[in-house]
Amino acid sequence: MTYPVRHVLAVQAELGECPLWSVQEQVLYFVDILAPAIHRFNPQTCQHEVFPVAEHIGCLGLRAGGGFVAALRSGVCLMDTQGHITRWLAENPDPSDKSRFNDGRVDPWGRFWCGNLWQPQDRNAAHLCRLDNQYHFRVMAGDIKISNGLAFSPDRRWMYHADTPNGVLYRYPLDNQGEPGAREVLRRFDATGEGLPDGAAVDAEGYYWSALYGAGKVIRIDPANGETVATIALPVRWPTMVAFGGAALKTLYITSSREDRSVQDLTRYPQSGDLFAVDLPFAGLAESLFQDN
Repeated sequence: MTYPVRHVLAVQAELGECPLWSVQEQVLYFVDILAPAIHRFNPQTCQHEVFPVAEHIGCLGLRAGGGFVAALRSGVCLMDTQGHITRWLAENPDPSDKSRFNDGRVDPWGRFWCGNLWQPQDRNAAHLCRLDNQYHFRVMAGDIKISNGLAFSPDRRWMYHADTPNGVLYRYPLDNQGEPGAREVLRRFDATGEGLPDGAAVDAEGYYWSALYGAGKVIRIDPANGETVATIALPVRWPTMVAFGGAALKTLYITSSREDRSVQDLTRYPQSGDLFAVDLPFAGLAESLFQDN
C-alpha cells in the first residue's frame, strides 16, 4: 500500500531530530541538534515557535509536572517550556569535545533514557544511559558508535535500540521493573542497499517504525522476525526520526537532516531538513512522561 507524504513545515533544520507529540497540548515538539533549538508546531493553527538552546540538544522528554527533561552535549538537565535550563542533573559520561547526546525517550516507568555518539567514529565508544525518577544517572550499555532508535513495546516486554553506523537493531528483554537483560540482534542493515537505522517509534500493535538514514524512507518492522512489512518513500534522503501524533495518534511525523550535504545534494533534495507527515491506518502510543519528584 502507498502512503502519501505531506510536506508539513519548511523548517530547513540542520539536523532535525526527536519529534515528540504532546497529547495534553496537541502539539509536536522536535529539536534541531546543530542549530540548537526546541521547535513547537501546532498542526491545527500551523503556528511554529522556536526556542534557542544553549548547546547542542540531542533529545528531550515531557515531564509530568511540565517542561522537559533533556540531554544536551555536556549532560542531562531539566528545562522549562521555553527551553531554559532550570537544573543540571548529570554529566555526559564521555568527553564532551568528542561526544554529545543524541537519541532518547522516556520509558513506560517514567524514566529518561538517552544515548550519546562518539564523534571520531574510530571505535565503539558511545553509551546508552538512564536517568531514574530520583535523578540517579547510570550507564546502561556500551559498545556503540551512535545511539539511536530507542523505543519500547506496548506490552513492556522489550526495549529496542539501534546503532546507526554499525547498521544494527537490537532488542533487550525487560523484567517487570523495566530492567533490561542481555541484548540480542533483531536485524542487521546493509548501508549500501537499504540505509541505516536512525530514530524510531513503536505503534500500538508493537511494530517498530524506523527512519532509514541515507535511503529516503521509513519502514515498518515486524517485531517477531525483523522483516520489513511496509515502506514509506520520502522526498528527502536523510530522514532522522519518526513520532506518532494527531488526535488519534495516526499521523506519523518525520524529521530530516541537511547536515554536511553538498550543493548538489541540496539541489536534488531541497526539502532536506524539513518536517513531513503521513496519515496511517495504524495508531501509535502516547509518549510516557518523566516522573520526577
